[in-house]
Amino acid sequence: MEKQRSVAFHTLGCKLNFSETSMLSRSLEAEGFVKREWDDLSDVYVINTCSVTDNADKECRQLVRRIQRRAPESLVVITGCYAQLKPKEIAEIPGVDLVLGAAEKFNLATHLRELAKGDSARISSCDIEDVSGFHASYSINDRTRTFLKVQDGCDYTCSFCTIPMARGKSRSDSIVNVVRNAEELAATGVQEIVLTGVNLGDFGKGPDGAKKTEENFYELIQALEGVEGIRRYRISSIEPNLLTEDIIRFVGQSGKFMPHLHVPLQSGSNDVLGAMRRRYRRELYAERVAMIKSLMPHCAIGVDVIVGFPGESDVHFRETFDFLHSLDVSYFHVFTYSERDGTRALEIKPVVPISVRHERNKTLRNLSYMKMQHFTAQHAGQTRPVLFEGHEKGGMMEGYTDNYIRITTPFREEWVNKIVDWKI
Repeated sequence: MEKQRSVAFHTLGCKLNFSETSMLSRSLEAEGFVKREWDDLSDVYVINTCSVTDNADKECRQLVRRIQRRAPESLVVITGCYAQLKPKEIAEIPGVDLVLGAAEKFNLATHLRELAKGDSARISSCDIEDVSGFHASYSINDRTRTFLKVQDGCDYTCSFCTIPMARGKSRSDSIVNVVRNAEELAATGVQEIVLTGVNLGDFGKGPDGAKKTEENFYELIQALEGVEGIRRYRISSIEPNLLTEDIIRFVGQSGKFMPHLHVPLQSGSNDVLGAMRRRYRRELYAERVAMIKSLMPHCAIGVDVIVGFPGESDVHFRETFDFLHSLDVSYFHVFTYSERDGTRALEIKPVVPISVRHERNKTLRNLSYMKMQHFTAQHAGQTRPVLFEGHEKGGMMEGYTDNYIRITTPFREEWVNKIVDWKI
């Protein structure tokens, strides 16, 4: 009888990657593979990569080296965005056996049946222009929260970003299929679904990227509201120019969509936003924040910011700092600009020194900490619903309020995957 092969996965990057890794894992288990934890010995190791920053590339190479030391006879497969962008570079990393591009990662089981440990890595990839089709996926790490992919790819041309080159053109699932997936998740006991995609607000384009349907993101969230068994939804991230008044008003009156929106800004300077080729100006962003807060004063608003973009002067950075300081937002995700091959930003001068980039990152992270402290303090004494997670660490457990305030308390088994009214 043929021995069952084992497989371990490691995910780098975004929530979208986590949802796809989970789907790939389940597909291999259905093919007879035994799932192992990453630190366990396994016959196959799969790394689902990101390539938003240079650090993600470096981490991938470090992971391969660790596998080589621990399990030199095991197969190593690299997929994800880094694999699509630089397959030859990855194939030259000692220990890598297979590189799967954007179209081929969903055929992982087929490739593994044909793969043996060899001298040189195999590459299975294609031009990103040829990538089409939509592969639905969702993560199930525990029953509390899942990331549900509803959209993929991006038609925007931001000058710093490689995602369109790594994931292809914008395309979506259908509302019918998304609702069906939500119903399946409800049946497993999942309490909260986080809707994920590359450009969620662009939802509605067909699997080949064509605008074949009249569906849009507003209609999607209306349909999901009616799914029985799901208590909570979150929108992972939505561009400010696609965050319409209809969407904001719907979230404001919804019984299931949480008062928590993550809206990328990237820079508070209109000069830098123009160089980034973003599709809005700071004035529109401020209008969106004001509208959210007028309808939902208790809403948490997260912000993505990039520091050290080429040409970002001290004056530009001060504009960003002052703008963020003035906005009624709750926290930031701060990214240090990283040069990416093939992007227009490489042509922009002057280049900001690395030390200055790191200093600006630290400055905004400190401001973010103060913003979150202030937001939490505004809700002191209030009672809000908290969904507690199943992870126990040092005898403690964590959960999040509807408006994304983290609560830590001594572990209680009966609270796992339960929504508890909590006085902050």
